Amino acid sequence: MQSKYKIRLLRANLLAAAVALALWTPATPPAAALVLWLSVGWLFITALILDFSHRHSRGLPWQIVPGALLLGLIASAPERHSILIWAWAAMLMLPQNNWVAAFNLSATLISFVMVAPLLDGPAFILLICSLLVLGLLALSRAQQLIDMNGSIRQRLRLIPGLNLWAGEQLLRDISREQTRCEREGVHAELFILHIKRHQLWPTAQKLCELTYDFENVYRLSSTTLVTLILARSPKEASQRRSLLLADLPDNITSEHLELIDIEPATLSVCEISKLPAERVRETI
Repeated sequence: MQSKYKIRLLRANLLAAAVALALWTPATPPAAALVLWLSVGWLFITALILDFSHRHSRGLPWQIVPGALLLGLIASAPERHSILIWAWAAMLMLPQNNWVAAFNLSATLISFVMVAPLLDGPAFILLICSLLVLGLLALSRAQQLIDMNGSIRQRLRLIPGLNLWAGEQLLRDISREQTRCEREGVHAELFILHIKRHQLWPTAQKLCELTYDFENVYRLSSTTLVTLILARSPKEASQRRSLLLADLPDNITSEHLELIDIEPATLSVCEISKLPAERVRETI
């Protein structure tokens, strides 16, 4: 099925922007040329490795790089690159964390100050008004994208074909599994894994492959995975945990909690992720 996210079109746009900046380098002052080539390199590399996924976090530190490069281009040669001030509207349209948006807004104001001496009064007022309107529209669009991506991440089944579910599904499953364990005399545990953010999706996929079809895996946060382990006895459950950890990255930390000890009616997804830590503190 053809991707509806237009990755090829976005990649083509990034490459076109890289070519345009490269053609801008002749007769450019050395400082401005350096920033231009850094920008060309960043656009080119980004276009090559670009891949859409709603799983990518909008708070990653690399999001500050394009804003810093854009500010550097304007600061290095305002008289040559003043037209790039319009690119700030596109920067503000990207889904981003609050601190990245604050940086981009501050950089936009700094760009205004550097470009102001090159414009007369009416032109500067028109520029401010136009960019203010475009900036508000861009921030509104960014918020829509953030809300949309958030709703995507909260889908119950996160990866088609795998038993990977959102944390909200865990709240529904706990009551059902508690009833079944009491009825059938099965031992059940929540096996909670704390991982690095960049390891979340590979580890989740691996965990889905290692667990049985009737044992779901749940994503509680960007650094926490949970699976329901069903076994005949606590000893067998302990052996299952050891086997799972042996096939997962070494830097993962884990905790477990017997399912019978949980009161699902009074818990949220966030509280479930904190249960093991609280339990450890109580036993110290």
